[in-house]
Amino acid sequence: MTYVLHYAPDNASLIPRMALEHRGLPYRIRLVDRAAREQESAAYRALNPNGLIPVLETPQGPLFETGAILLWLSDRHGGLGPGPDDPGRVNLLKWLFFLSNTVHPALRMRFYPDKYIAPGAVAELRAGLARHLNGSLHTLEAVAATRPDWLHPERPGALHFYIGPLLRWAALYPAQPAQDWFQLATYPALQQICAHLETLPCTHRLQKAEGLGMTPFTNPSYPLPPEGSAT
Repeated sequence: MTYVLHYAPDNASLIPRMALEHRGLPYRIRLVDRAAREQESAAYRALNPNGLIPVLETPQGPLFETGAILLWLSDRHGGLGPGPDDPGRVNLLKWLFFLSNTVHPALRMRFYPDKYIAPGAVAELRAGLARHLNGSLHTLEAVAATRPDWLHPERPGALHFYIGPLLRWAALYPAQPAQDWFQLATYPALQQICAHLETLPCTHRLQKAEGLGMTPFTNPSYPLPPEGSAT
């Protein structure tokens, strides 16, 4: 089967799209028009009742949640991290869920604070989330600095494809106020992961396909996609 990835440029769909490209898996893309709020339509909610991007259509049905898609692709096709019988599997699972359950939601709350709190408390929420995220990234940095096989910068897999886009968005969004809480250079091991991601053919293809710019992870710029809208 050719998978169908419901995507918007420079959205969470970028993460499984990198994995699909890296593994050379057959897939088609179907644009979700964020400008028209298509993700809230009845047709899209039939695929993902939460109205969030991405969805991957599979032989077993539509699959949503970024971490779940990565794990499913890893188990079905291999080459994205330790398999079920590998002793390193525990590391893939705990850090994949750390990214999907801790880091990603905190970034989303910084991007869209109005979804979580009254307008008068936005600055306090973002300040608290910045402290929380810095702590989480320092935790991840300490692990990456040991260069384990499953997070080695030159052996890309599911965790790498999640880390790069998250750090990209940490640097870019929200456009105001300035993102003075985050500097990639503070995390040299994670910066090395981002730098290697930029050498991969899958990244080069998606730089063009989603308008990500020349250095999408180490020195990101706002996307200029050939179709659709990132926000």
